[in-house]
Amino acid sequence: MAAFFSSLGRTMLAGLVLVVILVVALGAGGRVTEHAWWMFVIRWLHIMSGILWVGLLYYFNFVQTPSMPKIPDEQKPAIARFIAPSALFWFRWAALATVVLGLMLAGMKGKGYLVNAMTLTPGSQAIGIGMWLALIMAVNVWFVIWPNQKKALGIVAVSPEEKAAAAKRAGLVSRINTMLSSPRLFCMVAQQNGGL
Repeated sequence: MAAFFSSLGRTMLAGLVLVVILVVALGAGGRVTEHAWWMFVIRWLHIMSGILWVGLLYYFNFVQTPSMPKIPDEQKPAIARFIAPSALFWFRWAALATVVLGLMLAGMKGKGYLVNAMTLTPGSQAIGIGMWLALIMAVNVWFVIWPNQKKALGIVAVSPEEKAAAAKRAGLVSRINTMLSSPRLFCMVAQQNGGL
């Protein structure tokens, strides 16, 4: 059992097999040709990628950043060389997947839904605000946080002054994304569940 769960790939595959079993057991397998079924699948994938994205955002802000001053200097290079780059890889791709899947879902909702949401048409303001916040956060991830983290982690060679400035800039924008994550999630859930 331990050998099985020591592999992330096998663990994730087992989770997907359990999802397929649930689909069959709940009788949803016969619906795979229906538009509503595929909207559900895209929504599920959108939520899964969003959990990964926000989970890593919170990991950086609630765990890694506050813990760094407590880590002995001789151990910090392991974080910068192995843990942070891997976490940032999943962080930025989860951000992109969340946005792409969200746009796909909005497009699947029917003609005009995406336009109404993006233009904040009455009745679509909550989801529209959530979408705009998600886009701002994704742009921050790809075009501010990641380029600056590459400098801060030494992936891109820069002077010590540039490295310190890049780390500060990435941290600040990461905190901005942390702040935006709560209203973003609120708006997206509110629209779906009639909260606004």
